[in-house]
Amino acid sequence: MMVDSGDMEHGAGGGSMRHIPVLLHEVLTALQPQSGQWVLDGTFGAGGYTKAILDRGAQVIALDRDPTAIANGQALVDAHKDALVLIASRFSDLDHHAPEGGLDGVVLDIGVSSMQIDQAERGFSFQKDGPLDMRMSDAGPTAADVVNTLKISDLARIFGFLGEEKQAGRIARAIDKRRQSERFATTRELARLVETVKPRRARDKIHPATRVFQALRIFVNEELKELASALFAAELALKPGGRLVVVTFHSLEDRIVKRFFQDRFARTGGGSRHLPMVEAVTATFEPVGKPVIGASEAEADENPRARSAKLRAGQRTDFAPRKADYSIFGLPELPAIATLGG
Repeated sequence: MMVDSGDMEHGAGGGSMRHIPVLLHEVLTALQPQSGQWVLDGTFGAGGYTKAILDRGAQVIALDRDPTAIANGQALVDAHKDALVLIASRFSDLDHHAPEGGLDGVVLDIGVSSMQIDQAERGFSFQKDGPLDMRMSDAGPTAADVVNTLKISDLARIFGFLGEEKQAGRIARAIDKRRQSERFATTRELARLVETVKPRRARDKIHPATRVFQALRIFVNEELKELASALFAAELALKPGGRLVVVTFHSLEDRIVKRFFQDRFARTGGGSRHLPMVEAVTATFEPVGKPVIGASEAEADENPRARSAKLRAGQRTDFAPRKADYSIFGLPELPAIATLGG
């Protein structure tokens, strides 16, 4: 089952919760930051991983495309002077921010943050009414643009694949019927519409609109493509021996990371006299620790967000980076968010 960690943590977008870095001990064990190293935290958020890495003596380049996260992180930058560089950037561009000589580590914590969910004006939550936005940055089309303009078939594909919503077609048709007379503007409007298609039952653990909201958020922010691009960027930016550590929270994200490492761990020979034209494939990463690590029972009890968390890690080899081939991820063709009016 794929349910976003933010929805699980907040009862599908509800109350506030203090920020707790997920799998922090496991991340540090896999990353092994130390004095003299440069580590890139591609998902700065509230700075949990960055603080812990700095405490280990490493220098950090931290990225976030959320202006609020960048503003809130300035106090940490001031406290650590030259040891921390905080940059407003998508993590898919992380190779552009690597120091000369490369990075010793890259860590990515994928998913929406509790800070974003708590801000009604960001439109991630339907427990708190706000504009139907969902953008992690302050640019580009919003979730309202998506539900008000995309074809029924496109909406159904988005809800079905990115949200694993079984009623995707019915919800898309109901959206189209409503928008003929009145466009969607707020989170509550959309949530109530979904409830008319899928009334909430007493045994339901999540709100009927949870999967639709998750799908819209992933689509608006191009999260799966961003993650895939970030993995290729990390391969370019890491020096030999450098480590890539990724924490995911639902099946689509984890599948992308798993397929990337499977592809990059693999190697083949350069052919033989029978197959002389076969090109050798080199392994650009080697495994670090167990193939996948989850949260302990104690952490899951303390921090509900950790329940679905999975950590995967790899260490760069001496071989040159391979070509970025997005076909290894098996991602579906979806409408381009950039074509919508913002």
